[in-house]
Amino acid sequence: MSVRLVILFRCCVFPFFFVNPLIFTSARLKPTQQRFWPDAQPLVDRLGRDFFRSLPERPGVYLMRSATEVVLYVGKAKNLRKRLRSYRVANPERMARRHLRLLRLVVRIELQECDDEQAALRREAELLRTLKPRFNRAGTWRGTPRFLAWRTKGDSIEFIVTTTPEAGWSVCGPMGGGAAALAALLARLLWLGINPNEGVERLPVGWVGGYAATPIHVPTQGGDASARLDALLSDGVENFCQWIAECRSSSSSPFELAWLNAEFESLREWFRPPLEPASRPAP
Repeated sequence: MSVRLVILFRCCVFPFFFVNPLIFTSARLKPTQQRFWPDAQPLVDRLGRDFFRSLPERPGVYLMRSATEVVLYVGKAKNLRKRLRSYRVANPERMARRHLRLLRLVVRIELQECDDEQAALRREAELLRTLKPRFNRAGTWRGTPRFLAWRTKGDSIEFIVTTTPEAGWSVCGPMGGGAAALAALLARLLWLGINPNEGVERLPVGWVGGYAATPIHVPTQGGDASARLDALLSDGVENFCQWIAECRSSSSSPFELAWLNAEFESLREWFRPPLEPASRPAP
């Protein structure tokens, strides 16, 4: 009887631990289920493919309207074609449920072209305060809007919170007091990517509490951190998180992996609609 139990244990329990890799990689990667049907494309079905082909490659704002012509969402873009094409596929694994609900309600998109990105930023802020669209969370308040801005300065990246973005800076916003929290979050992740052999306990004093006094300077040590940060605006948050995870893959403990995953999820929440990052302005 005991021999049968041992055989049963080895056949049923051991393969569960040694064959299934998801048990040991769940802290590092999120397993994705294989999909057997294509993702929905509600905007393509309603507006047609020609609409997306004919979009202008210019700065501007766009207003997503419902069947009753109510403005549901207002956004800005340095390149309207590139930005709006990202809405074609409603992927439930990459989009928040709020975003998916928005795409199901939109029947028309109105475009307003602008001279440059700064003009688009001002026009978006004006529309948000006037229309207060249902699916916009940031920028609809009456208080002073704040923006997170950063630039490469010498051998470091400088983060500031400002009410008046200037040319030469990368800009996110408008937003409220959370701009300082986002500055601290990006500074922490950049520092960890630049210093892969240092633990989270070595982060500079004041950066872990969520809010750090700005300006914040992150030394780049001559690497490509600045380009990676700029790519966050153009390529999306997942590539940025993957770069940091790869930098730290050989040195992170299970605690640090869990801590990093929590930081990554916070960053994804910031860069999901309605907050849209503005692309880096030309120098």
